[in-house]
Amino acid sequence: MSVDAIGVVDSEPGSARFQGPPLPSADPFHRPPRGFAARPAGTILRSRKIELALFGVVPQRVSAWQLLYRSCDLHGTPEAAVTTVLLPEGADPSEDRPLLSFQTAMDAVAEKCSPSYALRRGARAIGAVTQFEWLLVANALRRGWAVSIADHEGPHGNFGAPREPGYRALDGIRAALDFAPLGLHADTQVAVWGYSGGGMASSWAVEMAPTYAPELNIVGAVLGAPVGDPGQVFERLNGSNYAGLPAVVIAALRRLYPALGAVVRDELSQDGRRFVARAESSTPVGAILALANKKVGDYMTGRSLDEILAGPDFRAMFDDLRLGNSTPNCPLLVVQPVHDQVIHMDGVDGQVARYRQGGATVTYVRDRLSEHFSMLVFGTPISLAWLADRLAGEPATADSDTTVWSVLASPTGLRGLLEMATTTAKVVLGRPLRQETAPPPRIARERAA
Repeated sequence: MSVDAIGVVDSEPGSARFQGPPLPSADPFHRPPRGFAARPAGTILRSRKIELALFGVVPQRVSAWQLLYRSCDLHGTPEAAVTTVLLPEGADPSEDRPLLSFQTAMDAVAEKCSPSYALRRGARAIGAVTQFEWLLVANALRRGWAVSIADHEGPHGNFGAPREPGYRALDGIRAALDFAPLGLHADTQVAVWGYSGGGMASSWAVEMAPTYAPELNIVGAVLGAPVGDPGQVFERLNGSNYAGLPAVVIAALRRLYPALGAVVRDELSQDGRRFVARAESSTPVGAILALANKKVGDYMTGRSLDEILAGPDFRAMFDDLRLGNSTPNCPLLVVQPVHDQVIHMDGVDGQVARYRQGGATVTYVRDRLSEHFSMLVFGTPISLAWLADRLAGEPATADSDTTVWSVLASPTGLRGLLEMATTTAKVVLGRPLRQETAPPPRIARERAA
């Protein structure tokens, strides 16, 4: 038996009583202590050691903890958030290392898609993209990096909300830097990475960082297919094979935007409300499969969907959701498939243009042969290599635009793909994910000095 940080007794994973972790809403660890709102943002409120498993089944040989910390929501109201922090197995905490803040493509309201649940041994989250993305994050651990994976949608699954994913990710970084077992410090170099919904959350993190967390040493961010213009994505995907994704956004944002909540409550048919409820309870894969080709307009009982979307309240909402209106102060790599069937390139082009207009340094790589889902995998080698260069102190190429046939068609891409294959084998077999590369050169040089 074991006792968690607030005295709740759970059975051990190896015991006959083990039933897997509770969902966050039923887990006492997630409940903030009294008076937490008065603490500074990023303050650790509670911690515990956990066990990770691939798809909840194959135990992973890594050092893993969860941190409950003080953060805030869209309106700045204090709330508790959770991040899962990791080190390679057997890592020496006294050794200097960077921190990767990885934002998963949660893309769901359903709490079983939260990283703090989906990554744990015994989790039942079939269809959660987060579980698959563990295969990618493991490659950062093999480089010797520490990792923070925040529940960036918060306790209510606010998929698509502006700004607050950035607050939670940044406060998760603050908490990780203060967590003694990781051996990090205030000047630790931080890299940011995410794809699709995770790319959107990572965009908010680097957009909010200059004003919300200027003390963090963020040296670079990779934004993969980062949505750019959610309003445009909604209009393109409505009625398509991927109509389930904008339905999930409606389910999430109706609680945050009164005009949208009023439409769901007053202008959707009974079938339409069931449509939203189905999206609210689904994983991303479940929503795509169950709600394909559904059109929101078919469920309207009064005004047409076009009329509603053209109204000032909805125009203001879409303006609020659009990325690129604040400028990151770290260099960026944006990776985007030319023929992305989910996130159209036009919206990402606009996001990149707005960043550059604000003075950001952006390396923009478009891939002709990949589509949305394959790019999640194929973009990993160049993403990690680019971040490693920033951590090593190499300057980013100013405002570089490249369109390639494939991001794998380079020595870096091919070598990275082979390394990913080795990492995947280790993950699937439950082998140790130990540090297998030297620290970034600049860290090594500073240590020698």
